[in-house]
Amino acid sequence: MAEATAKPKILVQLASDQHASVFDAVVAIDSGVDHLIQQASVDAADVRDLVHGAIFTRGAKDLKSTAIFVGGRNVSTGEQLMKEVVSSFFGPMRVSVMMDASGANTTAAAAVLAASQHIDLSQSTVTVLAATGPVGQRAALLAAMEGASVRVASRRQERAQHVCDDILAKLPEANLSAVGVANEATTIASLDGADVLIAAGTASVQLVSQQARDSASELKVIVDLNAVPPLGVAGVDAMAKAEAQDGAICYGAIGVGGLKMKIHKRAVASLFDSNETVLDAVEIFQLGKSVV
Repeated sequence: MAEATAKPKILVQLASDQHASVFDAVVAIDSGVDHLIQQASVDAADVRDLVHGAIFTRGAKDLKSTAIFVGGRNVSTGEQLMKEVVSSFFGPMRVSVMMDASGANTTAAAAVLAASQHIDLSQSTVTVLAATGPVGQRAALLAAMEGASVRVASRRQERAQHVCDDILAKLPEANLSAVGVANEATTIASLDGADVLIAAGTASVQLVSQQARDSASELKVIVDLNAVPPLGVAGVDAMAKAEAQDGAICYGAIGVGGLKMKIHKRAVASLFDSNETVLDAVEIFQLGKSVV
């Protein structure tokens, strides 16, 4: 009897934006997807029918050849869509799913994994600037998972404390402190004695001036995730990749981007290993350890 032919790999891309991301589409194709179905302007009420369209069209043994990618620019909406996707599954009727809205999960994973190549995070103090943003929140969580003492820094300390509370709800043993960085002096204080800096601010916003950078003499690793001038950390070029600068190993946004892309592609490819994979920040981070 002839062996059954494997079904083509289909990825259903869900996005809340008016247009589904071309970036995510190209990465999906480069990851080995045969057919890409893009659904834009998706809200929570749409998800159940879209998921059922994906799971009721193939037999149970072929469902591993279908997967769902939740993207879009709004990370909070992406998280909501992800929850709706998972809640639409029942019994064996499910497919693998990955959430990487705005690239937040793969970027945070790449930042923490890059730092971990040069220092034992379990013996380190990590300052995450702009830690209340989507990437910053995830970077703080992942660094804490690795045993680091994490300073969760934001312009408003109460917002930083809210992130700490959220992380502690998931990881009660996390060693966290909420830090307010409303000015130059408090920014310098947040870096005092830190081993690692992850700057997760938005484009064109400088978080660390040259003066603050010069004062942070104990930093061993710096990762700046802003690629648009003015860069997030003065003196760290966007192209820097494990470059030694003034005693610290430095990564710029483009320099760490190669690792982010490897993680993204590996994660998409892994969706077709079974029909039961669910990839959010923690799972993507663990998978990323195999590509560094």
